[in-house]
Amino acid sequence: MKDRFFLFLLVAGTLLAGSLAQAEWHRFRGPNGNGYIAGNAKVPTRLNAETLAWKAPLPGRGLGSAILIGDKVIVSAAGGPHQDKLEVVCFSNKDGATLWRRAFWATGRTMCHKKTCVAAPTPTTDGRNIYVLWSSNDLLSLDLDGNLRWMRGLTLDYPNASNSLGMASSPLIVGDTLVAQIENDSESFAAGFDLATGINKWKIDRPKAANWTSPVTMKFGGETIVALQSSKGVTGVSASTGSALWNFSRGASTIPSSAAAGDTLIVPSRGLTALKPNDKGGEPASLWSQKTQKPATGSPLITGTRYFFINSAGVLTAADRVTGDRLWRIRVKGPFSGSPVSCDNGHLYLFNEKGLAQVVDLSGEEGKVVSEFDLGQTILGTASIAGNAIFIRSDQTLWKFAATESEDS
Repeated sequence: MKDRFFLFLLVAGTLLAGSLAQAEWHRFRGPNGNGYIAGNAKVPTRLNAETLAWKAPLPGRGLGSAILIGDKVIVSAAGGPHQDKLEVVCFSNKDGATLWRRAFWATGRTMCHKKTCVAAPTPTTDGRNIYVLWSSNDLLSLDLDGNLRWMRGLTLDYPNASNSLGMASSPLIVGDTLVAQIENDSESFAAGFDLATGINKWKIDRPKAANWTSPVTMKFGGETIVALQSSKGVTGVSASTGSALWNFSRGASTIPSSAAAGDTLIVPSRGLTALKPNDKGGEPASLWSQKTQKPATGSPLITGTRYFFINSAGVLTAADRVTGDRLWRIRVKGPFSGSPVSCDNGHLYLFNEKGLAQVVDLSGEEGKVVSEFDLGQTILGTASIAGNAIFIRSDQTLWKFAATESEDS
């Protein structure tokens, strides 16, 4: 039986995925979903008033990161006394001017824990169109000029799919499919949606438990697949059909997400565990397990041969990606809700909940904090990197820091 859904279809026909070359940071935690982006060596290593390129006010709260599409910076937000006014705002990358702003009314539940909000998920893009999911389970697509292509109120189709604390999983794109986890205590599922129409391509049942992790992509059998994490473990599925390819059933966190590098997945499970699925499916091989390495809410960051995470005590740890052995650890100023990010300039960026930006130099025998800058507003999300700049949203503001002439020299 066909799903009943709230669908505004404004554009018909076949959609070919746009080029992601224009959208360097096009989803939660960057192009590979592991917090790292290559080719951005000129991002400033000092965040201060001099490197602050611009800041722009936001129309509502949001924890989702900004995504970058050429000269456009896109964020979602939720406003109003009940957070039921859903907004998407497009800013100019050049000067922070508002290029367009679109608002919609939530069709699903907007109740959330006071620390989170309805605009917790990060939008995504295929370089041609934008796709946005909110905690209310409203899902929509806009073109780059802000015109609505389609919208679905998933709660109308699946009325028990809700979480009283708020949903936070961010969608991602593989080929012509948008993958999202709508996991909760009742009507829990993951689904693949057609990019052109928003119609279900597939839908699979998921463990009935609250879950805030986001799907990640990784290589498997020469193809890009999606890893779905939950309290039960991690399942690798085909992005086009949703069929299970392998399953790790030893449990995993429901807050920090996994991070992939090629065909290896670092999972927040019993500390941290590295998995390498084999082409025959079944249980993936466990390359190593480090029980004392416990990320708090932020997900692990992978940069080449190393990975990094922050624990609940505010300790930043660097470890060897191949062996899991700790290389160094330093104390940084927390607490943190967002995840660390990095790029080719050999530095790591942290933003704590109090609004303090910290930049860590990774070039020495151990990390060293070389820059601190107080933004003066609450920050609960993860930064984005594109070109020579880093972007971060606070409760009220979107900030861009970019390299100056002195940074370039």
